[in-house]
Amino acid sequence: MFKNLFKGTKLNREAVFEQLKIDEGVVYEIYKDHLGYPTFGVGHLVLESDPEHGQEVGTEVSEERVKECFEKDLDTAISECELLYEDGVFRDLPDEVQQILVNMMFNMGRPRLSKFVGMKRGVDKRDWNAAADEMVDSNWYRQVTNRAARLVDRMRNVG
Repeated sequence: MFKNLFKGTKLNREAVFEQLKIDEGVVYEIYKDHLGYPTFGVGHLVLESDPEHGQEVGTEVSEERVKECFEKDLDTAISECELLYEDGVFRDLPDEVQQILVNMMFNMGRPRLSKFVGMKRGVDKRDWNAAADEMVDSNWYRQVTNRAARLVDRMRNVG
């Protein structure tokens, strides 16, 4: 169902979609996010280039359109992870770590995730516990505790 546009990436896109549906929710209509911005699907911010731009809150959005926007947003999150981890490092990480990083990127974006210097150092060294410790030691962890705790547990259990 989900195409893998990033050759060499082991990322299980379907698994990421299922996780983000839990973490972000999935809404098949336009709604205002916590900051008041029009949004739909899996946390997709309505862009000026979207046909939904200017539509009223409550306007229905098809499942096909939600998946289309999710694919683009996921591609962006993967690209941003590849930029953050440079020179193919991201592609060489275990699928589980890729999923965790994409989830965090989807949630925060590169400007905020790039501030997780200690976590990145742990990931670069393949020290999953050190990376997890740095995830816990963040404002993000306190803001999205359930999601963060789940991702930290997954990071600690990377084999």
